[in-house]
Formats: sequence, C-alpha cells, structure tokens
Amino acid sequence: MSSQEEPAKIECPICAKEFAASVIEAHASKCLFLNESSSKSQETSKRASFFRGDNVAKKAKGVNFKGSTSPSTSSSTSRSKFLAPTIQENDSDKESSTRSKDTKPKDSIPLAEKMRPNSIMSYVGQKHVLGPETMLYQLLSKTEIPNIILWGPPGCGKTSLANVIANTCQHCPGGKYRYVKLSAAMSGISDVKDAITIASNELKFGRRTVMFMDEIHRFNKTQQDTFLPHIESGTIILIGATTENPSFSLNAALLSRCRVIVLEKLTIENLTEILIRAIKAAGGAVHDFEKPPNASINNKFFIDRETVKWLAETSDGDARIALGGLELAIHSKVPSSEGSSSSGLNFISLDDVKDSLKKTHMLYDKKGDQHYDMISALHKSVRASDDNAALYWITRMMAGGEDPVYIGRRLVRMATEDIGLEDPKALGVAVHTMQSCKMLGMPECDVLLAQCAIYLARAPKSRLMEDSLRAAQRVVANYKDAQLPVPLHLRNIPTSILGKKDRSALPYMPEEIKNLDFLNGQ
Repeated sequence: MSSQEEPAKIECPICAKEFAASVIEAHASKCLFLNESSSKSQETSKRASFFRGDNVAKKAKGVNFKGSTSPSTSSSTSRSKFLAPTIQENDSDKESSTRSKDTKPKDSIPLAEKMRPNSIMSYVGQKHVLGPETMLYQLLSKTEIPNIILWGPPGCGKTSLANVIANTCQHCPGGKYRYVKLSAAMSGISDVKDAITIASNELKFGRRTVMFMDEIHRFNKTQQDTFLPHIESGTIILIGATTENPSFSLNAALLSRCRVIVLEKLTIENLTEILIRAIKAAGGAVHDFEKPPNASINNKFFIDRETVKWLAETSDGDARIALGGLELAIHSKVPSSEGSSSSGLNFISLDDVKDSLKKTHMLYDKKGDQHYDMISALHKSVRASDDNAALYWITRMMAGGEDPVYIGRRLVRMATEDIGLEDPKALGVAVHTMQSCKMLGMPECDVLLAQCAIYLARAPKSRLMEDSLRAAQRVVANYKDAQLPVPLHLRNIPTSILGKKDRSALPYMPEEIKNLDFLNGQ
C-alpha cells in the first residue's frame, strides 16, 4: 500500500482501520478472508444457505464483494462474525445464474411460482396501484423504492409485486440496491437483526438494502419495534406484506413510517389473462368450443375458453387458487415427457377442471378480516331491513365454520341496538336463539340462526335506546366539573331525616342538568 496520504479515507467495517477510497474495496475483501475463523465455518455456511440458498454456501470461500473476488485464507480471530454480511450480497447477474443452475428439478416448482412477473409491464391487475399515473408506478420507474406495507387478500399479487421490486433492485444501475427476502412465518427477530447488521455494513459502501418481510403481521407489536430505528436512519427500506388489517395487526409507529398500499381481489378478467398466459407457458393453447383446433398445431394440450372463464369465476379473486386448479387439470390429462406420448390431441374440458377442484373453496378466516367484515355485513343488512341479504351473510358465516354462539350473541346486540322498544319481543327471540345454539350446536342450530336473522330484519327499527345511551355517556364523560352529587331526596337515608315532606314534585335529575332529555334529544 502506498504511503502517500489520500484526501478522503473510509473506515474498513472488518478491522476498523482507515484506508484510501481507491483501495478500500480491495482491502476489505482481503481483510475479510484473512480474518475468517475456521471454528465458525459451520455457522457461516448456515447463514449463507439462509440468505442466498444452499448453492451459495458452496461459494462462501470466494464471495463477491462489490464485484471483486478473493481467494480464501484461514485464520482464527474474533472478527469472523463479519463474514456473514458479505455472504448475503445479492448481485443481480450472478444471482440469476445461480438460480438457473439450482439443483431443484424445474417440474417441482408450482405453476403459480413459475408465473410470477419480473417487470411492471407483465404484472396483471391492481391498476389503482400500478397504473401509469399512480405514485408507486412513477417511483419504480425512477428506481426509487419507498417504505410500504402491502395489504390484501391471499393470491391478489402481494408477493408478485415484491418480486417486481426485487427485479428492479437487481437491474438498478450502479448496484444502488440489494434485496433481501424474509418471512415472519419462518424467520425470527434474530434473523432480522442479522440482516440489519449486514445492511448497515453495506450502507458504508453506498448500497441500500430493500428488505421484504412476508407475513409481517405474525410478528407481535413489540417485535415490530425492531424495524423502527433502522427505517428512520435509512439502513433498510421495508416492504411488508400482510393479509390482516394493518390498523389492528401492525404497530402504529411502524405504520407512520410506511405507506400502506391496499391491494384488492383480482377481477375475473385479470384471472383470465393470468390463466391464458400460464396455458401458453405450459405449452398449451386456448380454443373456442365451436371451432376445434387443427390437429397439425404443435401444442401439448388444448383448453376451451369457457373452461378458462369458469375457473376464473370460481377462484374468488385468488390467482394461486386458479393456477393450482389449472395445474392439477394439466397433470391429470397431459402425459409427462418421460411417459408414453399420446398421438391424439389432449383436450382439457370443463368436467376435467371441475373434477380437479371438486368444490370451490370458501374464503373465511375466523380470526382475520373476513370474520369482522361478514358480521358487519350481517349487522348492516338487519339494520336496513334487508331480510334476503341477512340470510345470505349468515349462511356465508355458517359455511365458513363460524361459531354459532358468537353469531347468536351478535344477534342479541342487534335486537337491542337497532330494534329496541319498537319490538321488545325481538330481544327474547335473540336470547333464546343464542341459548339454543349452546345446547344444540351445528348443524342443528342453523335454522334457528336463520329464523332469528330474518325476524330481526323484518322487525320495526328504532335507534332510540342506542342513541339515548350514547348521549347520556357523553354528558357523564365530558362534564367539566366534579360529577354531580345525588339529590338529597334520592339518597338511601332514613325517612325520619326528611320528615313527612311531599316528594312527588321533586326532580329526579341533578339541578344543574334537570332540563336535559336524552330520549327526545333535547
């Protein structure tokens, strides 16, 4: 190393010594491997396989450090812990070639995973998020990645959007970003802290880390605090994905630092487009039922357009369900490449797809958003006196496996909140229904719940009890001075103290608020 003094020096993250900017990369690469501890090689291999796959662990002794490679040299020292940060390096071109050489058979990858988009142009659906005029589209076009939380139902494209962002990071000019993918279902806070340590080292060399945390709602709110200081300092750019409402499942401090992107269920048109792409990628073709395909066309299989449409309609906006059903139908009808090839044309009919699925799935999560959304729909249908809608929503809840006693308990609430004194018998009907559900259970109590829901929907409505109670609560909660004392003639005291005074004309409200009328809104 030249002894000539350099005007700008950078501290080495391994040995903490300062070196000229022109030689810091070469020194860091050399310093890293000179300080590798042979006693911790097994731990290093595990970290490498976690961050980049088992195939990268084999290259742990020749790791790229911003494009440079150094041979391995063994020596025991306490600074061997800095080996892990470099192993997580995610260079775009080499990562792509590594994936292509993966030992995993290509046929074992699910069709839904094969069809993940790599660019914004190939992403299907969510035009309100990725339309040409949207904020996120403009940012990604400029390779600017914000802190975001992706919230939406399963199969709507959250992970696919993260895959698009990952591809944007890999092809960013100058290696500005690196991408790390974790899942709260498989990783713990210790893994997150390791990744953040690596990110802080990378930041010293001008590379920002984009961390994708799938199923982020699985971390409790205390664990989510781990991200806060590192988002604020710019050490990481967080992209979280969740199927739960962020307002309930995520830390308020975390939400204030991230923009929530709401993804919706995919439309039938979106799913149809995805399915047609998958069919072509699998070597098939779509044809109209009235016009059979030509036998000379070189395709593995054919599927008519009506079958594709039916599959899209029954998938409930979930692309993973649609692609999974298509994949099952293809495997059952199309001979494998290793097996005997059929000389005729392979047709996948609507019956084949129905046989693969047997029954459309019922999307319902008894602890998630679906739980609250459907009981809200039932309550509002009863309030609007729409008996038909009330029957539909209560049937959906029962089909999804909701606890019948919980439904009965909510019906009791509706009987008092929305009906009240207009039909006092409604409360008795609801209470008896709830008690009957406890005794009978499902499926015997389903008729009881349906009958009660329809009765409440058809009953006359009155919000008098709910509104008057809330008015009284506001007076008690917002009274500025000390709470008013009970008038003397209303207290529990011996009658002899009051004497024989006539109490018929005495007020029953405190003097200061005797003119308030909660029931009549005065």
